[in-house]
Amino acid sequence: MRKRTTEDDRTATEGTRGALLKAARAAFAEGGLEGARVDDIARRAGVNKQLVYHYFGSKDALYTAVIEEVYHEIREQEAALALGSLPAEEAMRKLIELSFDYLEKSPDFVRILADENTHGGRHLQNSGTVAQTNRPIIELMAETIERGVEEGVFRRGLNPLHIYLSIAGMSFFYFANIHTLSHAFNRPLDTRASIDERRAHIVDFALNAIRRHAPA
Repeated sequence: MRKRTTEDDRTATEGTRGALLKAARAAFAEGGLEGARVDDIARRAGVNKQLVYHYFGSKDALYTAVIEEVYHEIREQEAALALGSLPAEEAMRKLIELSFDYLEKSPDFVRILADENTHGGRHLQNSGTVAQTNRPIIELMAETIERGVEEGVFRRGLNPLHIYLSIAGMSFFYFANIHTLSHAFNRPLDTRASIDERRAHIVDFALNAIRRHAPA
């Protein structure tokens, strides 16, 4: 019988932690920090609940780890676009599209961040990685804007942080409020046609806001 190796232990640890993070992400998206239960998270992951405390220490620490994971996920997808190899306007278009598409495909991201805001962002404040994880997107935005100015397609004086907040905010607001907005304006905004229409509008709106327009 083969002896268990350090590599086996590491694989088992990563597998258990991954299962707990996946289960916790679903539970926190459904019930928020207050509504999720450690017993339920362990059951979903198929492990003893003591392993939650073994790997993460507390439910709050597990919640922080989930937030770190969702931020890491979207930043990885942004990096995979390799925007530095594209003309500036095309790069910005892809970034805007990804911002929208990620939120459409990841409603748990929207729910978890909305829940964290009800807690004053204290888990983000206590995170040792979130600020570092998110720094590259602002740097990427700054580089793309600067390249666009040099190419003559973007206007000068744009603040990369504010441009990012505006782009992310338009998409986040839509998906965070899609059901209430649908009822408020008596229009089903969660249909494929409505989502595609909103996506096209945000891309067009954002690009027009930063383009360098010729004098009239």
